Amino acid sequence: MNRFPYWLVTCLAALALAAPLAMAHDKAEDDPYVFAWPFVEGEMSPRGGTTKGPPVETVTETTAAFERLRADGLSKRERDRRAVLAMAGTYRVSFDFLELVGYAPGFEPARPYRSWATEHVYVVDDSDERVSLQHVLIMTIVGEDGEEMGPFVTKHWRQDWVYENPALHTYRGFGTWARATRDEAERDGHWSQTVWQVDDSPRYAAWGEWRHTPERSWWTSGETWRPLPRREFSVRDDYDVLVGTNTHIVLPTGWVQEEHNVKAALAGPGEIESRLSREIGVVRYERLRNFDTAPGDSYWENTAGFWGEVRDYWQRAMADDERIRLKSEVDGQKLFQPLFERAAAIDDGEAFTAEENQTFVAETIDGFRPAPEETGSTEY
Repeated sequence: MNRFPYWLVTCLAALALAAPLAMAHDKAEDDPYVFAWPFVEGEMSPRGGTTKGPPVETVTETTAAFERLRADGLSKRERDRRAVLAMAGTYRVSFDFLELVGYAPGFEPARPYRSWATEHVYVVDDSDERVSLQHVLIMTIVGEDGEEMGPFVTKHWRQDWVYENPALHTYRGFGTWARATRDEAERDGHWSQTVWQVDDSPRYAAWGEWRHTPERSWWTSGETWRPLPRREFSVRDDYDVLVGTNTHIVLPTGWVQEEHNVKAALAGPGEIESRLSREIGVVRYERLRNFDTAPGDSYWENTAGFWGEVRDYWQRAMADDERIRLKSEVDGQKLFQPLFERAAAIDDGEAFTAEENQTFVAETIDGFRPAPEETGSTEY
């Protein structure tokens, strides 16, 4: 099995919902159409990826997962749960982001962002009141000479859904997450979604309610704060947080995620100083058939126990601590790097006991959690 080289993994490390690549598709490669700013001078073609992937076969008929979601006689909670489970499977994913509105005189819009990925979404946990979905990238790259490279496999983001969850840790800026609570009436019939980084550290979380019609099911979050994704963190330093809403729309042949975000500069954790602009993001998950997920299956089977130890660490931390802070780097490394290296060693056959992995996970993540007396920006 091939893994992403570290330069490519680094591009993925702070991402929840994007991969810095571009995919071969059916329409002309020189298609000039870009939904952007028609009267802005200068370069407005999409930034993002430069590589291509081989052709894939998308599903065109209603999936069994969607049919199960539409079954008669289901309770509202069970229909909601099946909507979450319908997001599992194998997908071609496309990412499009565009700044729509600038709030200050002289605003200069950024170039749109466009990218792609192929990935499988695994069900990690499934009960009446909780579903956990792990995204794993399985990517083949086609070189300029037509030769295929890969498949490359790497762990991507995770989403946890909990019914009538009383408490979440929400992002407050500058590498800080703080516990937020909802009383029984506020969370009645609602599901929380918590999104985790590629290294299973927290990213963002919110409550929302699933709704259903014959054509679709959808869940929309309340206002959600989130750290900058890699597509922005690597090129922008003029704002600190995305503040917006997140909608998941489950369809007969896949699902779509919509983001409506305000880019805000902060005076401190939880304190907005100014709002720069508003962006829209659309992430389309097209279900695939006849796609070989075996490399991802093997990686996840081999490393699931280790990543379970990482999830357990964060479950304990969320239960014990009202507020969590993370450093962006320690000794020149991001948190994902030592964790990915350990997972790679396990995938290659190196044996560690559960106790050894638990100790390694605790010591590694603890090293990225600053002591109370430490100061300075800890943006992740």
